[in-house]
Amino acid sequence: MDSLIITTSFGLFLLLFTAIGAMAARHKTASSEDYLVASRNVNPWLVALSAVSTNNSGYMFIGLIGFTWRVGVQAIWITLGWVLGDLLTWFWVHRRVRDQSEEVGASSVPGLLATDERGNLQRPIAIAAGLLTFLFLGGYAAAQLKAGSTTLHALFGWPMWAGSVIGVIIVTVYCMSGGIRASIWTDAAQSLVMMVAMAILLGTAITQVGGFQPLMTALASLDPSLIDPIPRGLAFGLALHILGFVFGGIATIGQPHVLVRFMAIDDGRSVRKARNIYFLWYALFSVASFAVGLYARVLMPDLGAGLTGTALVTASESALPSLSVELLPPVLIGLMLAGLFSATMSTADSQILSCSAAVTQDIAPRYRSSYTASKVATLSVAALSLLIALYASAGVFSLVLVAWSALGASLGPILLIRLARLPLPTPLALVMMATGLVTVVLWGNSGWSDAIFKALPGMITPLLVYGMASPWLKPAQIDEHAEYRELLEQHSK
Repeated sequence: MDSLIITTSFGLFLLLFTAIGAMAARHKTASSEDYLVASRNVNPWLVALSAVSTNNSGYMFIGLIGFTWRVGVQAIWITLGWVLGDLLTWFWVHRRVRDQSEEVGASSVPGLLATDERGNLQRPIAIAAGLLTFLFLGGYAAAQLKAGSTTLHALFGWPMWAGSVIGVIIVTVYCMSGGIRASIWTDAAQSLVMMVAMAILLGTAITQVGGFQPLMTALASLDPSLIDPIPRGLAFGLALHILGFVFGGIATIGQPHVLVRFMAIDDGRSVRKARNIYFLWYALFSVASFAVGLYARVLMPDLGAGLTGTALVTASESALPSLSVELLPPVLIGLMLAGLFSATMSTADSQILSCSAAVTQDIAPRYRSSYTASKVATLSVAALSLLIALYASAGVFSLVLVAWSALGASLGPILLIRLARLPLPTPLALVMMATGLVTVVLWGNSGWSDAIFKALPGMITPLLVYGMASPWLKPAQIDEHAEYRELLEQHSK
């Protein structure tokens, strides 16, 4: 009987999300621009709720809660650093993304990166950025599907493939029907379900354990290191450790599935309103996720008993669904399951659509205006993500951090140069992308990876490359660049 109630509750929420996607499809027009950037007329409330849902998703519900279960209060640094870094990007990047993408007619992030200060498309940059988007967002989307599988496996004992298959079917249906508009509308609804579900679980956990002091006492009795805020063995100290996570937040500027929402917002002036909504939600949800991870350690201390390495990571990433079964009545377990699935789908749909845009707008631009080609690309990317989710051995947290850092380091510095309207020759841009990607890979496999998050060296290195090359760029291109800006100013008048 309990299983029936859980399944029914869960199914009703999934039907609700599908219905919202269908409603959004009624507002579509059969054009690739509407499919990919919703004709650039989305309300800031919807953009904010969609962006925060997309940005956090299975990473928080599964990855961050599992990480906090393993390390204790030290997880606060990744939480605070990520929020601060993300905040910094809002003050300079997102409005410029909206305005400049419309100015040059870009419907994808790689297209924006490949358009120079004169409005000329540099095809090698578009292809390289499109391939990176396709490769890493496909893996990132797979991590979200894997998070859904983890949940169903923990709750019902279903095989690990089941959640991935269910998730990809639902996401594909509403993405195919309404494109990015359907994604944004359903993300906004999903973000509300995510917050309600997390609040209910946190409130229930507090009634079981108590407030802050009882929680700290219980953690200390399990393992004193769980309440030690300073990680041990940091090669470069705490400050650089935290700064690495700040750059993790700044790496948002390299995430096409997040940036495309600001390309779709109705006006550049609406970005400020969206920012206020976004960070109210983001701050509350981040604190709640961190707290739930700590309470889960107290209430389920034996979750990873006797396990090490990947097996321990996998076990800890089932903390939230397992805690839900432990504390909540059946109908609320269904709500929590819906909230978690909402989180995973809200990111996976955006990533699949961004990969579709990379294929039709950048890798194979002859299909740029083809509405049908955009849908075919969506279906193909969804299939690829499902395959990765079914066969990848890494945990959700690892898959997300690798993809996030790689995109932030390879695309983020290029975006900063473009938004500053600085000259960027094609060979230099390609070298910067390669440098960022290689740095992330090498740092991630070095002995320093736990001391400083790989997004910091990954993003700094390409910018240093640009700085070293800049003396040779100015004499040849500075006058041309100034002339272009003058023409823009005259046109605006």
